[in-house]
Amino acid sequence: MTILSGLLLGMFLAALDQMIVASAMKTIADQLHGQTLQAWATTAYLITATITTPLYGKLSDIYGRKPMYLAAISLFLVGSLLSGIATSMYELAAFRAVQGLGAGGLMSLAFAIMADIISPRERSKYSAYFMAVFGSASVLGPVIGGVFAGLSSFLGVTGWRWVFLVNVPIALLALFVVARVLNIPHQRVNHRIDFGGAIALTVGLVPLLIVAEQGREWGWASATSIAMYVIGVLGLVAFVWVENRMGDEAMLPMRMFRNHTFSLGNTINFVLGIGMFGGMVSIPLYLQIVKGVTPTTAGLMLLPMTFGIMSATAIAGKVTSSTGRYKIFPIIGAGLMATALFLLSTIGTDTPSWLVMVYMFVMGAGLGQCMQTLLLAIQNDAEPRDMGVATASATFFRQIGGTVGTAVFLSILFSTVGDKIANGLRAAAQTDAFKAALGQNPEFAKMLQGGGGVDINNTEFLNGLDPVLAKPFLDGFSSAIDTVFMTGGIVMIAAFVLVWFLREKPLSTKSGLERVADAEALAV
Repeated sequence: MTILSGLLLGMFLAALDQMIVASAMKTIADQLHGQTLQAWATTAYLITATITTPLYGKLSDIYGRKPMYLAAISLFLVGSLLSGIATSMYELAAFRAVQGLGAGGLMSLAFAIMADIISPRERSKYSAYFMAVFGSASVLGPVIGGVFAGLSSFLGVTGWRWVFLVNVPIALLALFVVARVLNIPHQRVNHRIDFGGAIALTVGLVPLLIVAEQGREWGWASATSIAMYVIGVLGLVAFVWVENRMGDEAMLPMRMFRNHTFSLGNTINFVLGIGMFGGMVSIPLYLQIVKGVTPTTAGLMLLPMTFGIMSATAIAGKVTSSTGRYKIFPIIGAGLMATALFLLSTIGTDTPSWLVMVYMFVMGAGLGQCMQTLLLAIQNDAEPRDMGVATASATFFRQIGGTVGTAVFLSILFSTVGDKIANGLRAAAQTDAFKAALGQNPEFAKMLQGGGGVDINNTEFLNGLDPVLAKPFLDGFSSAIDTVFMTGGIVMIAAFVLVWFLREKPLSTKSGLERVADAEALAV
């Protein structure tokens, strides 16, 4: 429990940041005049976190978990400071990328350390502690993010900047605690560091993720987009080639993909990441833009999803620990997530908030049964020497899916919302109520007649707009977000089908360190 306290503090840092930023992103994007650019801030963070995740896993197998965990916290601290002084959406994206360099190790290394000291059979019971951290972050994050986003200034600094600066004292405390209590045995393994694989992976992923974000503006078949496709594919081919040449010293050894649980489990993680992030980036936008609630209120309205995650994880962990069976939980979880996303695709401007919150609970209950269980299955079937890489791979593939999902779904949202709003305005313009409201708002009428319409990069104008005039905009955003939810539901059906093919291997009763000791004893 002493070691666990250090791990939970580091995980709390990453989880809190994600929740704070999610609830405040609309305000940040409005103030930096980049509502349609917000995907860059999210995608940049996810890109660097994704690419560094397997690198942390490999380096921790070589140099030990503690120094790499301390390095991850330090990078996250620097990125938070820089994000707090950003002056544009592009700067914020760059500084969030620095944060991501640290975030790549915070989650995966914590789970790898747990695998070192606790057996798979017992580990499932401890998932409740990790979910308590996520739950606390889910409660505190949106509230703190909403409060700061709603303040014009705090201690002489613009309110939204504290969304990032609040990480600084938490990171400093995490550094102190981890440095003091995280002391587990490690025997250094002399291996080369696979920098070639890291570079090739970067070359492969970044262009593909950029075109996913910018494709709607460039044109999916434009010369620039095609160039991004070609560079990305060549980078991924180079990555596979480098990893094959590096053998066991590869960042992500190719031999591990011959393991059924590893390959299928991470395929499911990838698909799960797409569906999960598709829902989690769209719900706050729906609540704040369509329902018009404050960031703080939007954060509190996400609590049903948090309760769903926590309760489902606790139940699944307890049953798994007592029976040793786990396959049924990701099956149920994927099914619930698909159902929830399809239900969310039916919501509109006038849908009662309580019904939306019920759908969020269902989604959380599904997510809580998937994440920890899939990680447990991968760790249980991994060799002790590969524990860091195997653990990091689960986060890696889920984050790749999340990055793809975030970029693609936000692209779908903002590429469709303009047409939907235009159609709604044309229909509303034929009604007497809209004409009367327009006559009482000459400035807005002049804006519409100016040929360019309104700028959806900043949606604050909707807050004080006549409800009759605002309705086409709210309906347009709601309809576009429904398209995102529907796409996410289709993706989760694929995850539901795949998880049936996962083989259920009996859970080991020995920790990673015990298995290493047994292997060394046999060698002697």
